Amino acid sequence: MGRVIITGPPRASLDEVDRLQQFGVATIHEAIGRVGLLDPRLRPIQTGVRVAGTAVTVKCWPGDNLMIHAAVEQCRPGDLLVVTTTSESTDGVFGELLATSFQSRGVRGLVTTTGVRDTEELRSMSFPVWSAAVSAQGTVKATAGSVNVPVAIGRTVVRPGDVVVADEDGIVLVPRRDTAVAIEAATARVAKEEQTRAALAAGELGLDRYGLRSLLADLGVEYRKAAHDD
Repeated sequence: MGRVIITGPPRASLDEVDRLQQFGVATIHEAIGRVGLLDPRLRPIQTGVRVAGTAVTVKCWPGDNLMIHAAVEQCRPGDLLVVTTTSESTDGVFGELLATSFQSRGVRGLVTTTGVRDTEELRSMSFPVWSAAVSAQGTVKATAGSVNVPVAIGRTVVRPGDVVVADEDGIVLVPRRDTAVAIEAATARVAKEEQTRAALAAGELGLDRYGLRSLLADLGVEYRKAAHDD
């Protein structure tokens, strides 16, 4: 689907988005069946930040950010911008001025397979970004693309209105229709981890906690006393 702007796609509820933001990316990923991770090469330009939002997707041509400008008016408070290009590009398609525009609409951050620039300014204005590169290389505004269409990032397809959660461990997608199930699963996983943490802190070994001794035996692992030289 090319050269189209989809208006008003359904979105996950912000209450569920905010509840998912309480959990780390790794926790959500494990809880929902070890699925949904976006390309691990997308890294944050800041530290100590976790963000969740409903996806507004943008597909641009390499070296062209026209459709990012077109996406601004499609955004609502609680959204998170997801930008890809039709082929690989590390040009700095996004910087301080665009962030100012999106931030005024209540957008919570950016995930992009491209490059970004003005990183010091983006950090100072608390606009979180996950990107494939940092590049001062600018772009043009000349070629039509799409807004609010499904986009692929790595092996994961992001659809408008889905929930995207990002932190220093990476980025995970929760489909819009699965948010309630994801919250329940993540809550249960956190409770289980708290019990495990307490047991490990009390001295219990992971070998025993996770029943791994029998696995070692099944794999043929032997325990032998070290030889001592006289």
